[in-house]
Amino acid sequence: MQLLYIDPSVMSYTIQIIAGAVITLGAVFAVVFRRIKKKAKQTLNIEEKKEIEDDIVEIEENEENK
Repeated sequence: MQLLYIDPSVMSYTIQIIAGAVITLGAVFAVVFRRIKKKAKQTLNIEEKKEIEDDIVEIEENEENK
Protein backbone atom coordinates (compact mmCIF):
# COMPACT_ATOMS: atom_id res chain seq x y z
CA MET A 1 0.00 0.00 0.00
CA GLN A 2 1.37 3.38 -0.97
CA LEU A 3 0.95 6.47 1.09
CA LEU A 4 0.19 9.58 -0.90
CA TYR A 5 1.13 13.06 0.21
CA ILE A 6 -1.49 15.73 -0.57
CA ASP A 7 -0.09 19.22 -0.33
CA PRO A 8 -2.35 21.60 1.68
CA SER A 9 -2.40 24.07 -1.20
CA VAL A 10 -3.94 21.41 -3.46
CA MET A 11 -6.77 20.93 -0.98
CA SER A 12 -7.24 24.70 -0.77
CA TYR A 13 -7.56 24.94 -4.54
CA THR A 14 -9.92 21.96 -4.58
CA ILE A 15 -12.19 23.55 -1.99
CA GLN A 16 -12.19 26.84 -3.93
CA ILE A 17 -13.06 25.04 -7.18
CA ILE A 18 -15.92 23.16 -5.52
CA ALA A 19 -17.24 26.32 -3.84
CA GLY A 20 -17.05 28.26 -7.12
CA ALA A 21 -18.91 25.50 -8.97
CA VAL A 22 -21.66 25.39 -6.33
CA ILE A 23 -22.09 29.18 -6.39
CA THR A 24 -22.11 29.25 -10.20
CA LEU A 25 -24.67 26.44 -10.45
CA GLY A 26 -26.85 28.19 -7.88
CA ALA A 27 -26.78 31.44 -9.84
CA VAL A 28 -27.53 29.67 -13.13
CA PHE A 29 -30.40 27.77 -11.49
CA ALA A 30 -31.86 31.01 -10.11
CA VAL A 31 -31.76 32.73 -13.51
CA VAL A 32 -33.26 29.73 -15.33
CA PHE A 33 -35.96 29.33 -12.67
CA ARG A 34 -36.89 33.03 -12.94
CA ARG A 35 -37.15 32.78 -16.74
CA ILE A 36 -39.29 29.64 -16.58
CA LYS A 37 -41.53 31.25 -13.97
CA LYS A 38 -41.93 34.39 -16.10
CA LYS A 39 -42.71 32.33 -19.22
CA ALA A 40 -45.26 30.22 -17.32
CA LYS A 41 -46.99 33.35 -15.99
CA GLN A 42 -47.19 34.78 -19.51
CA THR A 43 -48.52 31.50 -20.93
CA LEU A 44 -51.14 31.06 -18.20
CA ASN A 45 -52.05 34.78 -18.11
CA ILE A 46 -51.31 35.09 -14.42
CA GLU A 47 -50.73 38.62 -13.19
CA GLU A 48 -48.48 39.33 -10.28
CA LYS A 49 -50.26 41.06 -7.43
CA LYS A 50 -48.35 44.06 -6.21
CA GLU A 51 -49.29 45.56 -2.89
CA ILE A 52 -49.55 49.31 -2.80
CA GLU A 53 -48.79 50.83 0.54
CA ASP A 54 -50.84 53.71 1.87
CA ASP A 55 -49.21 57.08 2.28
CA ILE A 56 -47.84 57.74 5.73
CA VAL A 57 -49.48 60.70 7.39
CA GLU A 58 -47.93 62.18 10.48
CA ILE A 59 -50.20 63.93 12.90
CA GLU A 60 -48.50 66.37 15.18
CA GLU A 61 -50.10 66.96 18.52
CA ASN A 62 -50.52 70.51 19.65
CA GLU A 63 -49.43 71.45 23.13
CA GLU A 64 -53.06 72.29 23.98
CA ASN A 65 -54.35 68.77 23.17
CA LYS A 66 -52.04 66.96 25.59
